[in-house]
Amino acid sequence: IPLLHRALAMSKRPLFLFGSPWTAPAWMRSNGDVRGKGTLKGKAGDKYHKTWANYFIKFLDEYAKHNVTFWAVTAQNEPLAGLFTPPQAPTIAFTAAQQRDFIAQDLGPALARSPHRTRLLMLDDQRIHLPHWAKVVLGNATAARYVAGLAVHWYLDAIVPPGCSLEATHKLFPDHFLLYTEACTGFFMFR
Repeated sequence: IPLLHRALAMSKRPLFLFGSPWTAPAWMRSNGDVRGKGTLKGKAGDKYHKTWANYFIKFLDEYAKHNVTFWAVTAQNEPLAGLFTPPQAPTIAFTAAQQRDFIAQDLGPALARSPHRTRLLMLDDQRIHLPHWAKVVLGNATAARYVAGLAVHWYLDAIVPPGCSLEATHKLFPDHFLLYTEACTGFFMFR
């Protein structure tokens, strides 16, 4: 928080912060651990999903107490990586349909009821999952109403040309923006 205050004070323009969760607490997860392969227990609309959505609001509330506001949150960082993650990595696995239902029934309504003007981004994973992921989530009118844009990672970009993923998605859902949210070089060990 002190670093964010310094950055905010030094910036000549507003900073647009976004948050992206790695995992829910162990008691909410199917494997009982914050690490490794696991999903949220139950299904959208139940106590686990509603509680996890409320964690987002509490996160925003606590930062707001320190005059730090978030422009956006993502529903989950790398939701499909949760299916392939190393055993020590903290993550939650979501399919597109599970993320759609969580957004439509839990996270979207919780954000809408909250005092925060925070936008919601979906996917937050490799663009190789587009446009399929967008069709599943944004094809649902209820979920689409809560989603401002799509968060995309670039690690597998060499596999899928942008016309097949980004352009195709934009043509299908022009009212939802596409934003690269995670990238780095040197993540392949052989380079």
